[in-house]
Amino acid sequence: MLTTEKSSDKNEEPPEEPSLETSEESEKLAVSEYISSLEARIKSKGDMRNQNLNCVRPPENHFSKLDSGLKKNTTFVKKLKSFSASQIDVLLKDFSVLNLTKYISEVAAAITEAKLKMSDISAAINLCSALHRTYTDFSSNLFENWQKILTFKITDKIANSSKLRVDLRFYAELVAVGIFTNKTGLPLLGNVLTVLINMDKEDHNNISILLSFCKHCGEDYAALVPKKIKDYAEKYGITIPRNTFLPAEKQAVVRTLLKDYFTSLTKHLLAERAQLQALHAANQRTLHTRGELSQERKDQLEQHQATYDKLLAGAQSFAEVLGEDLGEAGEPPTLSLTVIETQGTVTIGGNEEITMQAGIDPWQDEDTRTFYTNVPDLKVFMPTHQLKETIKSKAETVTEEMLDEDLKEDELSDNDEPPPAVPDVEQEEAQPANVSNKYALDSFLNELPNCINRELIDNAAVDFVLNLNTKNNRKKLTRVLFSVARTRLDLLPFYSRFAAILNPVLPDVCLDLCQMLKQDFKYHVRKKDQINIESKIKVVRFIGELVKFDLYSKMEALYCLKVLLHDFQHHHIEMACNLLETCGRFLYCNAETHQRTMIYLQQMMRKKTVSALDSRYVTQIENAFYYVCPPETPAQPKEEEPPIHQFIRKILHEDLQKSNEEKILRLMRKLNWDDPEISTIAIQHLAGGWRVRASARRALARLTAELATWQENVAPAVVDTILEEIRITMEDPHPRYNQRRIATVRYLGELYNYKLLDSRDVFTVLYSFITFGVTNDHSNVSPLDPPENVFRIRLVCALLETCGAYFNSGSSKKRLDYFLVFFQNYYWFKYSDPCWTETNKFPIYVKYIYQECLTNVRPKLNLFTSWQQCKDAIEELRQILYPELGEDEQYDNDDHGDDSVNEGLDTIMETDDETDNPQLPEESSDEDPITDNAGNDVNDVQNDEIIVEDRRPAAKPVEDLEFENAFEKMVTENIAERQRENRPQQRDIAVPMTCRQTTKKTYEQLMQGKVGVEFVLMVRKGSKPQYKSFNAPPEFASNLQQQALANKQEMERMKRLTLNISERQEEEEYSAENGGGSGGGGNPNRGQHVRQKYQHPKGAPDADLIFGPKKFK
Repeated sequence: MLTTEKSSDKNEEPPEEPSLETSEESEKLAVSEYISSLEARIKSKGDMRNQNLNCVRPPENHFSKLDSGLKKNTTFVKKLKSFSASQIDVLLKDFSVLNLTKYISEVAAAITEAKLKMSDISAAINLCSALHRTYTDFSSNLFENWQKILTFKITDKIANSSKLRVDLRFYAELVAVGIFTNKTGLPLLGNVLTVLINMDKEDHNNISILLSFCKHCGEDYAALVPKKIKDYAEKYGITIPRNTFLPAEKQAVVRTLLKDYFTSLTKHLLAERAQLQALHAANQRTLHTRGELSQERKDQLEQHQATYDKLLAGAQSFAEVLGEDLGEAGEPPTLSLTVIETQGTVTIGGNEEITMQAGIDPWQDEDTRTFYTNVPDLKVFMPTHQLKETIKSKAETVTEEMLDEDLKEDELSDNDEPPPAVPDVEQEEAQPANVSNKYALDSFLNELPNCINRELIDNAAVDFVLNLNTKNNRKKLTRVLFSVARTRLDLLPFYSRFAAILNPVLPDVCLDLCQMLKQDFKYHVRKKDQINIESKIKVVRFIGELVKFDLYSKMEALYCLKVLLHDFQHHHIEMACNLLETCGRFLYCNAETHQRTMIYLQQMMRKKTVSALDSRYVTQIENAFYYVCPPETPAQPKEEEPPIHQFIRKILHEDLQKSNEEKILRLMRKLNWDDPEISTIAIQHLAGGWRVRASARRALARLTAELATWQENVAPAVVDTILEEIRITMEDPHPRYNQRRIATVRYLGELYNYKLLDSRDVFTVLYSFITFGVTNDHSNVSPLDPPENVFRIRLVCALLETCGAYFNSGSSKKRLDYFLVFFQNYYWFKYSDPCWTETNKFPIYVKYIYQECLTNVRPKLNLFTSWQQCKDAIEELRQILYPELGEDEQYDNDDHGDDSVNEGLDTIMETDDETDNPQLPEESSDEDPITDNAGNDVNDVQNDEIIVEDRRPAAKPVEDLEFENAFEKMVTENIAERQRENRPQQRDIAVPMTCRQTTKKTYEQLMQGKVGVEFVLMVRKGSKPQYKSFNAPPEFASNLQQQALANKQEMERMKRLTLNISERQEEEEYSAENGGGSGGGGNPNRGQHVRQKYQHPKGAPDADLIFGPKKFK
């Protein structure tokens, strides 16, 4: 109406004031009509709400008069499931005569499951109000069903948005009319709105649901007023009434939530508009370069346009309902027909697109730019008259029109054309007059492949121009450049630079080279056989390098790419990818060839998508594409490491060396070791022997040993970390951990050399290398130790090379001798595996490492030459050890019964030696387990494997543990006090000879008979001692003699005690080696972190733990 009035105003040109009055009246009328309809709705809902909240339900005897029949009630429930507004009268009539008390839950479920329309909501509300006023349980049952329907998460996908749109309005109206109280119904409604908005802030697929809610329920829950009505009311100062059933604060919260969704919607609309404009511009460029647009691009543009139009319509409706303004987002997109030469789009797969920019830097860094663009100018070395000569090229030039033409099949067919022949220059040209010049040329050409840097190749170009510049030599040079070995791809950039340097002064070299490469490329394309792939790759990469020096035409390079894409399969795929990897980025960043390159990239990716290619080819294509056009990915935020962690890692892994150990030790001691985080990080870095250089590994071990004297928890924590690291890498035998395992094992040996762990731990690791996951059966392959995995042999050798030299005396020597027998058995078990054949031989370097290791550890050891010899040696060892272990085994069997016999032994059971064998001496813990199962029945020998029983002594009483701790503390304190005591200086000083001569008594003195003892007092005067004699009482001398005698007796007693202890230890060691005795009691203080003098362990390995007594008789 308003538009018609304006048009008529223009034609008839009426007075201005009447038209303004008419428009104002129409605006006021619109506001008044809106207010009247709003007041009517508010009054109607308010009355219904009051009735529902204050309803008086009929008494119980009322329902006894109604029909409770199953058939009629079931029919009523079925009608509710297909509810419509036209059925309301019939349903209310049936409702008045039926007793639905027992079916009220089914009635509530049927109402929520019904597929209603927006026009059915009013009738459904009336029916629900009637049910609510009659039946007490209806509202609670109805709410439970709504909870099931309207409860979902942000990650859930909405299956039926149309039903959810109606259900949301239906539920909101039920709350508004009082069927659900605000306290009960509003939390569920708020949760639904919050989830719908938060789950859809990017795609905005729920806009229709939220728009419907705003139109029908926005007045009640958010005080929403249409923008036009709101503007009119503000213009004329009219107050619009508001529904007061919901407080203004809660309405403001809902309104803010909806406005946040509207803000994200406008951002999405702007992004869609920008994408639509970019897609339209890309299509315009394609039309400009190719003259046509593919159907795929047209369909994509139409689809994008439809998506944008739909989103724009929803945003406009949403803005009108909320009373907001779209602003810039509401402006139509600018679809300009101007072609922008600096931007393009390449489609990857289905709908993924990458926008690319022309004119960016084609070089990766400044050195690359200098290599390809800054070449020496040789014109200064050439005479002026030679520079005036020009050479006309006979080669055909590829134009843009040729690129647009379709390729002819006969040009690409395999017609058995021979490869381009390189002319024999020596036959065509006259023999050179100077023989020395020929030798110089041969020497130059022989040295040319060694020019593998920029300086050498530049000097070679200058040398050729000054000394070897003849026509015959130039042809020879061209032939040598063209005939570069197909495996020397690293020479192609330098040969291309060589040609670029010569081109300004000797253009015939470059022209001939380019012509020969072009012919060779055509030959390889026509030749369809799948051989000589290296030659094909060499040709295309050589062409690519020449293109970057502007020696080979860029259009011809694009023509080569077009030819390869025409028959995009097999070797052509590899040739195209190598060409793009060499010069694709240069062509793409060049303004002249950018559009063409973009088209060919799009064509290549489309062929990859529609063709069933091998995964290797797919990877090559994607790598080539992303090299030419790398995607813009945001930089990954690097996790910032605390400064103290960086400091610890730097001083231990970067700065540590032999010369600064003391300085780093002081720094490590200054750390706050009471902080658990700092101590944990420090221990991790101290245990990371594989993180440091090999030359600093020993220094790190020495630093750890020194630090352990100040921090008692360092040594056990570092050793435990390393042992756990070794165990983890054994459980995952992937080759990627090999170097790490070697370094860790060598570091463990260095820690043993500095007395940070027991020899038992070293032998436990050694035995775990040859037993963990080892089946000793070639038919039973273990995934933890595959037959072809011989790396454990290297680990054993590495550990023995590091610390094996210290196992050369006592029980440790015996243990190592036993272990070497088992190690040789493992080696020959690996060596004799059927997987090693004539074609797949056992690694020779492992054999050398094995032999060298055993020779260094035991030079006089006779190595076994077969697996059978190893088995016989082990059996002989058992025959020697087994009879002498019977008594202990019988004792063990009496204690443990039949539990000592188990089935199967896969690995050595790692137990605590101090708790498992408390009766053993300090150095016999690895020998005595041999006796554990020595008394088993001979009939059980047929079983292959035996598990060693993990024996644990009974727990000590708390009083004993407290006594041992207190005793150990007392001993430690006494030792520390004795160490702090100052030893008295020696008081018995012999009288000097000179003094004796001067102090002899005369006859007269002897005749005097003075009572007393002569003493000599030594005093110092200046730098010389002086002696004075005096007469002391006899009692003083007698006391001194008695004290000296007592000291001497004490020393003799201590000497006897020491000798007795040494003899007893020797007897115990001898008894332990022969298996005859159980030895003395263990040190009760072991296991406590007391810094005591360390002794290397002695004794034999545990044969029973490894092989079990069932294998021998």
